[in-house]
Amino acid sequence: MVYASGIRLPCVPHLYKSSAPSGFNGDRRSTSLSFLLKKDSFSRKIFAGKSSKEFDASPLIITASEKVLVPGSQSDDPSAVTDQLETPETVSEDIEVRNGIESLQMEDNENVEIEDHGPVTLQGKVSSEKSEVKREVGPRSIPPPGAGQNIYEIDPNLLGHRQHLDYRYGRYKQMCEDIDKYEGGLAAFSRGYEKFGFIRSDTGITYREWAPGAKSASLIGDFNNWNPNADIMTQNEFGVWEIFLPNNADGSPPIPHGSRVKIHMDTPSGIKDSIPAWIKFSVQAPGEIPYNGIYYDPPEEEKYVFQHPQPKKPKSLRIYEAHVGMSSTEPIINTYANFRDDVLPRIKRLGYNAVQIMAVQEHSYYASFGYHVTNFFAPSSRCGTPDDLKSLIDKAHELGLLVLMDIVHSHASNNVLDGLNMFDGTDGHYFHSGSRGYHWMWDSRLFNYGSWEVLRFLLSNARWWLEEYKFDGFRFDGVTSMMYTHHGLQVAFTGNYSEYFGFATDVDAVVYLMLVNDMIHGLYPEAVSIGEDVSGMPTFCIPVQDGGVGFDYRLQMAIADKWIELLKKRDEDWKMGAIVHTMTNRRWLEKCVAYAESHDQALVGDKTIAFWLMDKDMYDFMALDRPSTPRIDRGIALHKMIRLVTMGLGGEAYLNFMGNEFGHPEWIDFPRGDQRLPNGQFVPGNNFSYDKCRRRFDLGDADYLRYRGMQEFDRAMQHLEEKYGFMTSEHQYVSRKDQGDRVIVFERGNLVFVFNFHWNSSYSDYRVGCLKPGKYKIVLDSDYPLFGGYKRLDHNAEYFSSEGWYDDRPHSFLVYAPSRTAVVYALADEEEQPLNV
Repeated sequence: MVYASGIRLPCVPHLYKSSAPSGFNGDRRSTSLSFLLKKDSFSRKIFAGKSSKEFDASPLIITASEKVLVPGSQSDDPSAVTDQLETPETVSEDIEVRNGIESLQMEDNENVEIEDHGPVTLQGKVSSEKSEVKREVGPRSIPPPGAGQNIYEIDPNLLGHRQHLDYRYGRYKQMCEDIDKYEGGLAAFSRGYEKFGFIRSDTGITYREWAPGAKSASLIGDFNNWNPNADIMTQNEFGVWEIFLPNNADGSPPIPHGSRVKIHMDTPSGIKDSIPAWIKFSVQAPGEIPYNGIYYDPPEEEKYVFQHPQPKKPKSLRIYEAHVGMSSTEPIINTYANFRDDVLPRIKRLGYNAVQIMAVQEHSYYASFGYHVTNFFAPSSRCGTPDDLKSLIDKAHELGLLVLMDIVHSHASNNVLDGLNMFDGTDGHYFHSGSRGYHWMWDSRLFNYGSWEVLRFLLSNARWWLEEYKFDGFRFDGVTSMMYTHHGLQVAFTGNYSEYFGFATDVDAVVYLMLVNDMIHGLYPEAVSIGEDVSGMPTFCIPVQDGGVGFDYRLQMAIADKWIELLKKRDEDWKMGAIVHTMTNRRWLEKCVAYAESHDQALVGDKTIAFWLMDKDMYDFMALDRPSTPRIDRGIALHKMIRLVTMGLGGEAYLNFMGNEFGHPEWIDFPRGDQRLPNGQFVPGNNFSYDKCRRRFDLGDADYLRYRGMQEFDRAMQHLEEKYGFMTSEHQYVSRKDQGDRVIVFERGNLVFVFNFHWNSSYSDYRVGCLKPGKYKIVLDSDYPLFGGYKRLDHNAEYFSSEGWYDDRPHSFLVYAPSRTAVVYALADEEEQPLNV
């Protein structure tokens, strides 16, 4: 991920100036501010007024500097991985010890007895009159740690770093033993949301918060007129503050649904009011900058009830990366409801089987793309309510789409007022203290993964989204930053294994990743786990039981970097061997998500592939009733070829950022004002415009524009993979990468792919090798008129193979390969079933 440059906005220190009486009397309901929202129409006008407190103005940095991950994932040495996906090359040792165990044991059952206040009803459960569809999964249990030795059989190069890897696995096993001993197991430990935050029971509400640095604490909000002396909390020996609020006399809850709440603390840094760390919803009042925590517990009859079962995990994963807020064709912040009704059916029609949603966790700065999280358990209120998000996910499941969440556990917002930073007034609460706890490039805080309560918080956070919202898995952001103390900054990974397994490795962070993958796969066997790693860490996608980190997929980030590198050059300078090597340069038995471009390449300051190819010509020459230009013709042809070769060779899954399927013009530019950086540099804003913070789906749908052809090709490409499942086939063979002809030929599954990248040479009777004999037919042709091509191929033609070795293949057949085209051939008996697009 990449961030736009940061903005320093004026904020207020949340210092309470008491004007209320010292005690609180009367019905708590009398001062509440209702927050009841309709499911299908989300209003931004949430509050009638501001908080009753007064504020002193002072600046607070609430965003990040530019986030840049080191380009190039694995080694650029072609010997590291062959075109046929054989094994590559190879990381060393040590790091710290866990913090002392600070926890309270909790059983892993549905109704938890807490003190004497009655059973805790899990938030989100429905009343007996409603029937909620449950996830269809196997046994929900986390297997005990294995021997962790299979990694050495998978990759013998790891033997040279056995000391580090065995130490890492030993740390993981010890952590599992400690969690079993003190928490009753990982399944119970990962349900911290049933102990911390607001817990509703039949008799009232219990609120708990871990804040060991605080000297005193009280719960304040609309319900008690923000009186810090009304509801004083008590602290136990582990630094956990607690209070129980009994129901009102009429049985109603002591804190009304939709009212604002905060925790008031006397800390080493002074008096502060903070949004509870485990808050489930937070909103920004009109005219205010800091967010307010919201007690969200609607009546049973208003809670959304899931109606549709979660889809089974597909063998081939085709991911549509999306941002709900910018998914409208209009210059507005879109809603969960509109995304559900308008965008999900589009994703289904295009042939994708998963949607990956960005910016789900609440983030106070919109332009952070959701990566500066302030409230980890709260869905972004800009787009609607928690129930609106559940409705979106349920609709996706009805359509057969998996819903993956872009989850951020690599860092947190630097905000003090509405985030976790300095929560209890100390620098090292949830984060490392000092420079180790600060990411200088992102201007954000870095978690201490060796802290017991931080582990509880993050593990519970992952489970919360799977359990409460029924997400089908995660894309973990910024994993490279987590795994190394240098965070991948100013480091060029060459593939040498000592770069991965040494003193720069944050073993605590890697152990956390092993634990969270253990939890995900043990309790939710159908869930998907994807990690964003640019370093090429070995064992990344090997199961934890075998000694690996446990992800299902790695994002193949080097591919997008390679395309940007090539697009800065002339066609004549493209190397076929370099393209093939980048596509196939991945570790044996470790699956990758391939993509030509993601949201990173669409941000302001960068260019999408379409814009690199066609630039300003896109403004004037995309209408079909106007003559094209050589730049447009070249751009459309190469746009299709780049995407198909990436899907065909690049990995076992594929990802596309919304709008790029039709070559979305221009860039993404979030609304922002002018700013002056700390070094004095002036950065002009865009007058807080949303014009370039939207997706012009209407361009791809318009049959009078050339965008339509690129969209139809992408659609056909997805449906081709759905029919043949070539991305997950074990058979992949590159038979030709001819630099002179600019031709690449490879087999994936039972298909033969032929790419002619030459700018003006077409080849008649061009022989291509194949594994299986028989009659071949065209099943996908980038030059087809529907896709904006010139119809230089006859789709009724039949191609018969002949015996004899060619390009190390036992059979071959002759084709016509027009310039700048990609054509896919299949055996005729397999092609007989129509491709429904």
